[in-house]
Amino acid sequence: MEDRADGGRDGCRFCAEEAAGRADAESARTGSPEAASGRERAPGSASGQGSAPGAAGPEAAAAPPPSARRRDRDADGRARNARPRDGLGRPLPYGAPGVARQPEGVVRTPDATLTEAQRLLDAGMPFHAHEVLEDAWKTAPDPERALWRGLAQLAVGLTHAARANATGAVTLLDRGAAALTPYADTAPYGIDVAALTTWAHDLTARLRGAPADPVPAAGSAPRLRA
Repeated sequence: MEDRADGGRDGCRFCAEEAAGRADAESARTGSPEAASGRERAPGSASGQGSAPGAAGPEAAAAPPPSARRRDRDADGRARNARPRDGLGRPLPYGAPGVARQPEGVVRTPDATLTEAQRLLDAGMPFHAHEVLEDAWKTAPDPERALWRGLAQLAVGLTHAARANATGAVTLLDRGAAALTPYADTAPYGIDVAALTTWAHDLTARLRGAPADPVPAAGSAPRLRA
């Protein structure tokens, strides 16, 4: 699994992977969904938007002060978007009340990871569950990296589905199920791989049949262990 391109968790990287395919490119990452990623593009950046080449006048000359261009950082100085987010990880305006994100870089045992991720899934917070699972992926031994990545992708797929982004949801659910399949015979840590892949396939079929409506995150959450 490739490392995060920006070296930090501004939001959901898996969500960001699907940002280009979103019909209604929302601003979120994470991620991502981050685009569902929540990462913000500076005005006039290489997005094809902004002043045309050669533009002149006060608007062209006015640039934001350096302080306005600095990236948000956490208490340890790492780049991290400080905008508050709702329960599905979507960014809210600065100053708005939001739902606290999961702390980044927490090292948990596999059992603690699965317990916390399940709690968040059951609470209808799959974006936050993916953050917990992503921490496990980043610290897992090589033979288990695809396992934790697959679980994180399923959580992000459910996040997209709850945000009514059927295209992103189907893509991430399919990827997550494919990543988990090789672990079906061993079922590490009691993870119910067979049930999870069946859940993912059933949800993708449902989304393909009626892609316009958001799914209830808590009511659609899977069980990670038997």
